[in-house]
Amino acid sequence: MREGFEIEPAVKIRDLRKVYKVGSEKVIALNSIDMEIERGQICCLLGTSGSGKSTLLNIMAGLEKPTKGTVTVNGGKIESMSEKELAIFRQKNIGFIFQSYNLMGSLTALENVSLPLTFKGMSKGEREKKAEKLLEAVGLKKHIMHKPTQMSGGQQQRVGIARAFVGKPGIVFADEPTGNLDSKTTKEVMELMLNMAKKNNQTLVIVTHDPSIAEFADKVVYILDGDIEKIEEKNK
Repeated sequence: MREGFEIEPAVKIRDLRKVYKVGSEKVIALNSIDMEIERGQICCLLGTSGSGKSTLLNIMAGLEKPTKGTVTVNGGKIESMSEKELAIFRQKNIGFIFQSYNLMGSLTALENVSLPLTFKGMSKGEREKKAEKLLEAVGLKKHIMHKPTQMSGGQQQRVGIARAFVGKPGIVFADEPTGNLDSKTTKEVMELMLNMAKKNNQTLVIVTHDPSIAEFADKVVYILDGDIEKIEEKNK
């Protein structure tokens, strides 16, 4: 690396504010947030229900527009993109893992995981080969032709993880990814996500209300009532 040359962070947020109008009332969901997440970092946004953590994640992912402020993710200015530009940007740069798995019920595990690759112009054979390899990596070799209803919650979340990582996006957002899982499966799923992210130097941002999940992160951002209460850096 050249002296004096700094790598742009994966996420850079400045003076971010989000206000919702509820009837004649104004509800402040986020109040002047400033934060950065380094490339390859495992970051946890920790807070109780209603703290603003999911709103923050949604704005970073371009699913909601900020009322004020700037949000830069993998070099893209999120707040200034159109809906079409955001859709293309997400396809190229972002992976998602959801609490409720969000799998397509009519598709097999193989088809669910290969789906994001259809936007990359790959042949069906190439897409399925990559998807099969990743499903094997998450321990689902025997389940590649199973549909979501034929799998447990933990297995479905493994499919969700494989789908999020299959296109090797620069950043993966996980919204309460272990909320529907027991403690043993939670640990397995967390270790799986971390190993995948570390292997390809991908940035992983996890939203949770569970302090035990924060123990897996390099950086923990504590959010309370729309403000950052404190930021804890680990593994430095």
